[in-house]
Amino acid sequence: MARPVIVLGLDSIPPSLIFERFLGVMPHMQSLLERSTYGPLHTCHPPITIPAWAVMFTGVDPGTLGIYGIHQRKVGTYSGGYVPTPSHLLRPPIWSTLSKAGGRVAVLGMPPAYPAPRVNGISTGDFLTPDGVSDSVFPPEMKGPIEKALGEPLLFDVPFRKEDRKTTLADIWRLTRQRWALARYVWKQGPWDFFAVHDIGPDRFHHAFWKFFNPSHPGYRPGNEFEKEAERYYTMLDREVGELLAVLPRDARILVASDHGTKSMQGCFAINEWLRRLGFLDIPGTPPPGTPLDKAGVRWSSTRAWATGGYYSRIFLNLRGREASGIVKETEVEGLVREITSKLSSLRTPEGLPFPVEVFPPDKLYREVHGDAPDLTAYFGNLDWRASGTVGHHNLFFAENDTGPDDAVHDWNGIYVMTGTATPGPGPERSILDVAPTLLSMLGQRPDPSMQGTIIPEWIR
Repeated sequence: MARPVIVLGLDSIPPSLIFERFLGVMPHMQSLLERSTYGPLHTCHPPITIPAWAVMFTGVDPGTLGIYGIHQRKVGTYSGGYVPTPSHLLRPPIWSTLSKAGGRVAVLGMPPAYPAPRVNGISTGDFLTPDGVSDSVFPPEMKGPIEKALGEPLLFDVPFRKEDRKTTLADIWRLTRQRWALARYVWKQGPWDFFAVHDIGPDRFHHAFWKFFNPSHPGYRPGNEFEKEAERYYTMLDREVGELLAVLPRDARILVASDHGTKSMQGCFAINEWLRRLGFLDIPGTPPPGTPLDKAGVRWSSTRAWATGGYYSRIFLNLRGREASGIVKETEVEGLVREITSKLSSLRTPEGLPFPVEVFPPDKLYREVHGDAPDLTAYFGNLDWRASGTVGHHNLFFAENDTGPDDAVHDWNGIYVMTGTATPGPGPERSILDVAPTLLSMLGQRPDPSMQGTIIPEWIR
């Protein structure tokens, strides 16, 4: 193996915050930028933690991987579903390739990572890891020493859609500080050829506090009690990362990356309520506002389409022969897709303004389509608007998230910061698909020809 390669994964950080707004309180990041090429990293469809990190470290798109979100519907069912695990990935992440080649790797929480993946080294679960499970660390015998070193049980995530912002803030700080303490402890168990750590803390902070510090949010109020918390959080994050940087070898190749960006949520669009009003989704009467779809008494035998909520929406057709009560014939699919797409594209806001909606079938987004793919993926208002999956709302457009407080939505560009390049300074936009083949090349491995990204030559010296 060549010089060690280290990835510091900061979930959901956009270029505007780390390269501009908060750079002045991040001296360690400033120092890193001085010896790096850095810029925006364009993410995948959909722009969400799972599958984006998996795309980054496999070099193929979500359709080829067979995962499309944090909560997957099992095709043929109307409710339930599953959370993707490492075993669902149809292509190996680079730490599997490196492990088979004899490389020593440490992978701390890179999603999907529960159960903790088997590697030639140490791994831990991701933010979806249940509390108290025995398979959150690999090898299992490392869990005790890790928690003894930390002085507390491992934290994988914290509740963040809560009205009690003070408790949420304390929880997020604890989550981030423990994550970097974990990274420093595991680094000492090396040497490592490849070392990667993922921090979900920035994502949780943005979703819980974006409106308190960002004037672009419609709920922002100058002088609010949490207005300075973002600066304090980024100062703390920089300090924690700096303590890890201080013990890393100077010749290590370090990549700081985020999986997607973040921006202000302008509101919610009630996609299932819209489908209900137009007759695609059959629900008797009018349910109370905010009723989850699985509690709304859907008449599946007369429903043609339904959807999920989230930072984007997945729309499913009730296909005959696939769903238990499917009614849409194969010969009707093209026309139904065209009808839904056309009507979504003609939406207008309550003020009468055009409401941008992008709708894609999976074969228009992905080179291959595997696993439980949605029939359509929809983005609302240039990603500024969240999709609401609940029904019974009096209005199709509303200001607050329907599943708890959430101030932010995702954006297309995350960040990259790559040390040791020939020409440090601002660089061009890069694709998330290019990371895996480039890192493998740095480590003396030949990327799999089926990877959809390309090697970034400027990163390799």
